[in-house]
Amino acid sequence: MIRIVFASLLLAGCSLVQDTADDLARAQAKVVVNGVVAERLPGVDVAPVTDCIIDAASAKEILTIAGQSVTGDTADTATLVLDIAQRPQAVQCIAAAQLRSFQT
Repeated sequence: MIRIVFASLLLAGCSLVQDTADDLARAQAKVVVNGVVAERLPGVDVAPVTDCIIDAASAKEILTIAGQSVTGDTADTATLVLDIAQRPQAVQCIAAAQLRSFQT
């Protein structure tokens, strides 16, 4: 019984560590995406657009983009961000976010 409880606690701890790592990667990726969006779409509120792009990205893409926050943005990073932004999920999200901004 004690082993089961210990194993459950250990797994919960691993999940917490993984969630924290994911949150950190997403936060770092957002910094990079904010820069790309601000550069490519001047005058647009970058926060909702960035959220849409991050939500449409795969875990691998988020890690790739987050890595650029350390090594510096490249043309490949901008291309990746713009490719993600053109996906149907991202386009719908960005359009909805922009419509909401007009309503407020």
